[in-house]
Amino acid sequence: MQIAFHIGANCTDEDRLLKSIFKNADVLLQNGIAVPGPGKYRKLIRETLQQLDGALPTPDTRDILIDAIVEDDSIDRIVLTNDNFIAVPKRVFDHGLFYPQTEMKLRGLAQIFDQDALSLFYGIRNPASFLQEVATRAGVADIATYLGLLTPDELRWSDVIARIRRAAPNALLTVWCNEDTPLIWEQLIRLHTGLPPEAAVTGQYDLLAQIVTSEGMETLARRAAEAPPASELSLQNLIADVIEEFAVPGQIEDAIEWPELDAQTVADLTEAYEEDLEVIAQMEGVTLILPFT
Repeated sequence: MQIAFHIGANCTDEDRLLKSIFKNADVLLQNGIAVPGPGKYRKLIRETLQQLDGALPTPDTRDILIDAIVEDDSIDRIVLTNDNFIAVPKRVFDHGLFYPQTEMKLRGLAQIFDQDALSLFYGIRNPASFLQEVATRAGVADIATYLGLLTPDELRWSDVIARIRRAAPNALLTVWCNEDTPLIWEQLIRLHTGLPPEAAVTGQYDLLAQIVTSEGMETLARRAAEAPPASELSLQNLIADVIEEFAVPGQIEDAIEWPELDAQTVADLTEAYEEDLEVIAQMEGVTLILPFT
């Protein structure tokens, strides 16, 4: 069985990928791919990992989970997603660590599905906008208290990703930047679902439609019909041109408003983020999806 699990990070996707994937439910089922509703597995997997509490799962744990999640015995791949899998916003910085539950959650998941082909999917975002959004979701008064012993300049996604890899070394790990998603949305749908290249995809422009005008979407459709993109790169260039011409004001860049995230701090965090992406790109067992490459 192939298990494809989108495990976060918080405040990156918010089930948008799942909604686009659901639009392809019929073709997915025809290809032996199940996309169960989150209600069938999120609480179940969370409680199973909590009960294990670091112990090895019993031999029947995996089969009990699978039977509860899907009923069709002909399924070859199960698509799961949960932005809050590793931690809810309030617990992202517990004990002064960045995602301290990473090892426990991923090791338990890997042990449960140790006989399956496990693929993990992880979206990240600029730490400046991430900090503002996750702190807002956590309902905290200030970032310093929220971070505890950490400081903003210490946050590195590569650290979390390295710990995911150590906890689940046999799982394939695909990483991308939230800022790039309108350009690579179809690619993410295909990678997560495992749909064959010849299968048509629905919902590939869902994110783009949220950040450009209706005229922009019409322009994209017209240009794509007149000169069909011959490659992923040419499609990305087409989408980028449409964004540049028809972006809805205020929809492209995150507005950073928290006083602790002043202009210099944001600039420093952005520079560190770009350097961190270079580290992630070189990590063994990690596929970093970047546009225009």
